[in-house]
Amino acid sequence: MGQLFGTDGVRGRAGKKLNAQTAMRLAMAAGIYFRKNSITNKFLIGKDTRRSGYMIENAIVSGLTAVGYDVRQIGPMPTPAISFLTEDMRCDAGIMISASHNPYFDNGIKFFDSFGNKLDELAESEIEKIYHDEKLIEENQKTEFDIGRSKRVDDVIGRYIVHIKNSFPKNLALKGIRVVLDTANGAAYKVAPTIFSELGADVVTINDTPNGSNINLNCGAMHPEILGNEVRRLRADVGFAFDGDADRLVVVDENGDVIDGDKLLGRLAVYLNVENRLKGCSMCATVMSNKALEDYLSENEISLIRSNVGDKYVLEVLGQKDMNFGGEQSGHIILSDFVKTGDALIASLAVMACFLRNQEPISKLFDPFDLYPQLQKNLAVINKIPLEKINGYEELVKKIKNDGVRVLIRYSGTENLLRILLEGKDDKTLEADMNKIYTFLKKALND
Repeated sequence: MGQLFGTDGVRGRAGKKLNAQTAMRLAMAAGIYFRKNSITNKFLIGKDTRRSGYMIENAIVSGLTAVGYDVRQIGPMPTPAISFLTEDMRCDAGIMISASHNPYFDNGIKFFDSFGNKLDELAESEIEKIYHDEKLIEENQKTEFDIGRSKRVDDVIGRYIVHIKNSFPKNLALKGIRVVLDTANGAAYKVAPTIFSELGADVVTINDTPNGSNINLNCGAMHPEILGNEVRRLRADVGFAFDGDADRLVVVDENGDVIDGDKLLGRLAVYLNVENRLKGCSMCATVMSNKALEDYLSENEISLIRSNVGDKYVLEVLGQKDMNFGGEQSGHIILSDFVKTGDALIASLAVMACFLRNQEPISKLFDPFDLYPQLQKNLAVINKIPLEKINGYEELVKKIKNDGVRVLIRYSGTENLLRILLEGKDDKTLEADMNKIYTFLKKALND
């Protein structure tokens, strides 16, 4: 069936690529893998609100109990809650069943280790090897009292709520602030309004009636214009849109306009630094972030370290460099003092703390710099030839960089496309350089 793991766990059409047999066998393989360092013999399972979650959850429980694991099922909860609770409940590992921002007919399986970290590529490839090893799967199936047990645990939502609220300064409250939440008919539909209400906000929640097929459907982080309309209509102070598993945040200001992801990251970094909560006076963003973010941070004596695209790569850099803040312009924001993945709820409370400390409207507070112009083009390719092997490529890129232009050129991980992004302060220079590089690469890759 080809490679199982993608950039964020295993994901695909539920009932097709990700069917019951695949989920059960993957769970067996994961159980065998984690058994090597088992301490408590417990696995945690959470999910979002997709209909297919029932099928996949039961298949995973069957697979894990078949290889001797005890399972704790906690029902619909955000992805970052699974990261936190896996460690908090002393489980050997955790699983989140979600396809994040994808439509309801897709689903996915994400794994966390006993410390709540997403698995690295080495661990994923080990699990994949076990998945394809018929003999090993057969040998590890248990009988009699060695077969595992499962049970539902309904009271853990409180632990996560307390943990989230602990990220918010104790001397602040949201009294008198009107907040609109769009929970995307997803995993945060209960927990998000509860947290904001308990902190004193006047809360209006939309898209909080999941039915198994309406997750992310014309709502949430993928469609923030719906939230913008409600914020304007209700004259709210701010709006927060989550995706289906609540690891991604989009912020809407009091005018109903979406705050740019790079501006959000930059302003939060400066706020954390002023509060002496930014480790090493530095943050991490991906190669996709605008250079204007880098310059703004530099003006505020904060360094920007860049990572590959993907929140797990941001997290990797945070660990390597002993930093505690980073994220992607798409809305994955990591405050690693509290959680080891993007967490839309913790990020939204950081936005509120910044708002309360500065006493400025969201529209003004989170518009601290102008973005530099960007040009993006996709080039269809037949073969993905390593770029450094193309004669004259590196010389041309060097020439373009000498024009003061940032160059990001990479192959798509899923399609036969080369993605070209140029960024600089002058539109005319960008257009001329884009023509040069596009023409050159089209000839080099398709002749």
